[in-house]
Amino acid sequence: MKLQQVAANLEVVHCDLSGSSFQNVNLSSAKLENVNISGGRIDDANLAGLQIANACLSDVAISDAMLEGMTINGILVTDMLAAYEAQRAVN
Repeated sequence: MKLQQVAANLEVVHCDLSGSSFQNVNLSSAKLENVNISGGRIDDANLAGLQIANACLSDVAISDAMLEGMTINGILVTDMLAAYEAQRAVN
C-alpha cells in the first residue's frame, strides 16, 4: 500500500508493517506503544522532545547526533561523555 501526500490521523492497531519505509513523514506528537523497531534505522530525524520509557535499547548505536539537553535516567549525556573522555585521558 502506498500513501503519498496525505494529511490524516491514523490509528493503526495490531498491524505488521515490517519492512515499511517512511520518508519525509511528519510524526510529531505521534504515540508509539508496544512497537518493535528492532533492526530499523532512523536517519536525518528531528527527535527533539521525544520521550522514551520502558524501552529495550540493547545494541542501539547513535552517531553524528546533537546531544545537547539529552538525558538518560536524569543524567545529561554530554556530562557522561565528558566524564568518559576525562577518565580515558587518565588511563
